[in-house]
Amino acid sequence: MSSGSVQTIEELIRERLEEVKENVNDALGKSGRGPDEARILIASKYYSPEQMASLEKAGVNLLGENKAEDLVSKQERFGDAFEWHFIGHVQRRKAKEIVTRVALIHSIDSVRLIEELAKRAPEGGVEVLLQVNVSGEESKYGVKEGEVEPLLEAAARTGRVRVRGLMTLAPMVEEPEDVRYVFAKMRSIHDRLRGSWGPHFDLSELSMGMSSDYRVAVEEGATIVRIGRAMIEKTGEARS
Repeated sequence: MSSGSVQTIEELIRERLEEVKENVNDALGKSGRGPDEARILIASKYYSPEQMASLEKAGVNLLGENKAEDLVSKQERFGDAFEWHFIGHVQRRKAKEIVTRVALIHSIDSVRLIEELAKRAPEGGVEVLLQVNVSGEESKYGVKEGEVEPLLEAAARTGRVRVRGLMTLAPMVEEPEDVRYVFAKMRSIHDRLRGSWGPHFDLSELSMGMSSDYRVAVEEGATIVRIGRAMIEKTGEARS
């Protein structure tokens, strides 16, 4: 492509996605894991329906939505073109809209929410991640380390809510190394619980890391990273 040409949105997304894949694979190599042991989830809140068509063409296959109403409208348009996850805070009154539409809910942090999901879940149940507030930030959702097992117990009682693993959000910092401790602690919690709860739940997933710190998160064991801003920084310069 000539230096004076303007990329299409599809071309830009494809280019950025390849950059993220390369960085993830490099981090996996540093941590001694294989090239397929971490998945890239693209945060779809940054994209209009028209741009989401470009996501599909560029090879994106895993999307995370933050709002129930946006999940409904986008999924009705794009259906099974993507694997859909819900990554926003779940309001109990919105649970019915979410449970039948997603493969995984990333943000479960209360017994009441687990019980509500169990009521609304389809016959096959619903798969979730438990959100842990490792950093202790008051502005973030999630439970403390000591409150995770009561959530696992509550999910086990329902027989319909299956816990696939854990999720955490690190503080926003300029230097990713400054939050490595968050990811390392999350991995330690995950490994401990997986050892004791393995017979009941899979607990194979560890969702952590976003655009600014996903490399460090993968080095510390992340199996899913959320990418938003890293994909859209120059979208405004692209032609549709």
